[in-house]
Amino acid sequence: MHAQIAKDLHQAATSRVSIPPLTATHEGLTVEDAYQIQTEFLQLKDSKETRQTGRKIGLTSKPMQQLLGVNEPDYGVLFSDMLIQNDGVVETNQTMQPKVEAEIAFVLKRNLQGPNVTVADVFEATDYLVPSIEIVDSRIKDWKITLPDTIADNASSGLYVIGNKVTAPRDVDAKSVGMVLYKNGEIVGTGVGALAMGDPATCVAWLANKLSEYGEELKAGETILSGALSAAVEAAPGDHFTAKLAHLGEVNVRFAKS
Repeated sequence: MHAQIAKDLHQAATSRVSIPPLTATHEGLTVEDAYQIQTEFLQLKDSKETRQTGRKIGLTSKPMQQLLGVNEPDYGVLFSDMLIQNDGVVETNQTMQPKVEAEIAFVLKRNLQGPNVTVADVFEATDYLVPSIEIVDSRIKDWKITLPDTIADNASSGLYVIGNKVTAPRDVDAKSVGMVLYKNGEIVGTGVGALAMGDPATCVAWLANKLSEYGEELKAGETILSGALSAAVEAAPGDHFTAKLAHLGEVNVRFAKS
C-alpha cells in the first residue's frame, strides 16, 4: 500500500494533476503509515538532479493543530530544486495550488541529534537566522487534507525562498521577532515568532527529537523552516509577496504571469 500511494503522489507531482485525499481512498491510514509513505515518495525523486538541503516544520500554531485535531507539528524534507532565490520568480509549472507563508529559518553549523535536544542546544548549533518564505503546495485536490494526507505529501511542501541578510542567533530573540506579510503591496498577514509553539527554536528542538525516533538527525549546513507566523495566503500568477521580519530583514518572491 505504501509504495502505491507514494507512486500516486509522485505521478500527481510530475503531471501536476491533483488526486483525491489519501484518507478517503485508503481507510485507516495512520500517521505512522504517512511518514513511511513520505519516505518512499521522496525516494522517487531523481537524486542526480537534486539533494536534500533541510527540513520544514508544519502545523506549529495552535489553530492549525486544532483544525486537524492534533497536538504536535509535522515535518517534511527540503531539496535543492525547491529553493527559489530571493527576489526570484516562481514559474507556473513549478506549483499546483500554492500558498505563501512567512517564517524564520535556522541554518545549522553542527548536527542536532535527539532525544533531549533543548532550545539552548538549538541556538548553540545554529550558524545564523534568516527570513524566509515557504510556498506550500498540495498534491491533494482542493487542499482537502487531514494529518496523514499532508504528512504523506511531504508536509505539503512546495518551494522556499531565503533572504539575503543573515543574523547571529545571539543577536535577536526569535520569539519576539515581528513579521508583516505583503501581497502586491497590501498587508495580508502579521505575526510574531512566539506564534510558532512559543518560540521557533522550540520547533527546531521538537524536530530533532522527533527525527531521533526514526534514527535520523538534523545535519550541519541544513536549512530548517521553523513554522509559519501567520495563515497561509493563496498565490496566483502575477502576484508579488514580501515578508518583512524585524531585525532579520526581508524576503521577496514573485509568481510569473500565466
